[in-house]
Amino acid sequence: MKNMNTAKRNPILLVLAGILVGALFFSNLEFSFSGFTSPEGGSAALSGKPNYAQAKSESENFPALSLKSFNEAFVQIAESATPSVVTVYTEKKVSGRFTSPFDFFGHQFDDFFAPPGMRPREESSRVQKGMGSGVIVTGDGYILTNNHVVEGADTVSIRTFDNRKLTAEIIGTDPKTDLAVIKVTGLNLKPLVIGDSDRLRVGEWVIAIGSPLGENLARTVTQGIVSAKGRANVGLADYEDFIQTDAAINPGNSGGPLVNIQGELVGINTAIASRTGGFEGIGFAVPSNMARKVMTSLIENGTVTRGYLGVSIQDVDENIAKAMGLEKPEGALVGTVVAGGPAAGAGLKTGDVIVGFNGKKVSGSVPLRNRIAALAPGTSVKIDLLRDGKPLQRSLRLGLQPSAEAAGEAASAQPANSSLGFSASALSAEQARSLGISPTAGKVVVTAVSESSNAWRAGLRRGDLILAINRKPVESFAGYSASVSGIKKGELLFLLVERRGNKIYFAFNL
Repeated sequence: MKNMNTAKRNPILLVLAGILVGALFFSNLEFSFSGFTSPEGGSAALSGKPNYAQAKSESENFPALSLKSFNEAFVQIAESATPSVVTVYTEKKVSGRFTSPFDFFGHQFDDFFAPPGMRPREESSRVQKGMGSGVIVTGDGYILTNNHVVEGADTVSIRTFDNRKLTAEIIGTDPKTDLAVIKVTGLNLKPLVIGDSDRLRVGEWVIAIGSPLGENLARTVTQGIVSAKGRANVGLADYEDFIQTDAAINPGNSGGPLVNIQGELVGINTAIASRTGGFEGIGFAVPSNMARKVMTSLIENGTVTRGYLGVSIQDVDENIAKAMGLEKPEGALVGTVVAGGPAAGAGLKTGDVIVGFNGKKVSGSVPLRNRIAALAPGTSVKIDLLRDGKPLQRSLRLGLQPSAEAAGEAASAQPANSSLGFSASALSAEQARSLGISPTAGKVVVTAVSESSNAWRAGLRRGDLILAINRKPVESFAGYSASVSGIKKGELLFLLVERRGNKIYFAFNL
């Protein structure tokens, strides 16, 4: 009987214990919601400083003391942010060419079978329509969205939360971050406060809002967490520092906001990683701090200006670190130093490893590239580097980033050397012409790389010019041959190559 009474009491004790633990846990949680500035009506000049919405100083605290109030927190976030989200519509005229099915027989039937008013092969045009999302960030109508949403559009319009359709003007675009700024004129526009994405932490709750899969699903709200920060090398833009989230994002969400638990804009939803084209829990958003800088520059200057160091940089992997005698694979390895650039003027050299920038540690090439680009030309910076294992510091002023230049690709194919994984030869005049470079005597060019080799996996490609082997300069093909002849299978090969004017390091085991 005692055992039965104990068994009866146990469920009651467990429930009471659960309530007590839950009360203690949730009593330590607080959620605050940022308010909005009073919306400003009427039109505004298309230049000058944007008047971003500011959080109210008397922000409401919302203590989550129960599951019901915790649920209410998400409801209030959605209700406060959704009026700032718009659906973006674009139209673009595309040209086509009508071709008669009787062209197979020549043109003798043109007068009989061409549609009225159109001759065969006559130019015709149609309107291509597109749709995405956007978020209002100022009371006078500035809207953030993605470049790929409005790129090439002849007309842009938006539909607001209260079902108004307004004509929008493209203020500026930045393909390098896939961001764009458009503007509308209207009353009672509700801007969303821009938060500090640098303070966002992995594991935080976030909400994505937008128009996935069509107009009928406008202002859909999905919830998830921040899965990762600083995602790069995704292949979506030149400058990548994406917030990754598992909040459901689908085609049509592009340009919509990612909102934190305080109801602030922390990202612009940009893309998904998917095998099917639909939601798989891997979405990417441009951080709000990057978006704010780009937007401000587009509004104030009509373009985005970025700092320029004048070097090509790459990550330091384990093999490169081993070849250079570094303690661990971190920092950014300098390849090309552009003549006349800021880095050259400060004395940076090929082979330097940048380990610090303005007093902050450099973990790799992508974060360093983003930090340089975020600064204005003329900004003074300090660079900590390692040269032959010795620490040095250089100071310089960043220049203005030039436009990118197109480059050609080499095209000659020869069998690869099986022991090395690649073949090379003295640079001939014909090869130099195909590469678009000067046929300087003594240069050695890679003529083939086996796709199953470590050389290929490391990144070596046909057309690369070999400048040094194991940190010794290559002066001639004979010198190259002598250098590689003594390297045995399994040993580390450390190459400095030139590719389309840029110097790059590769290290791999044979």
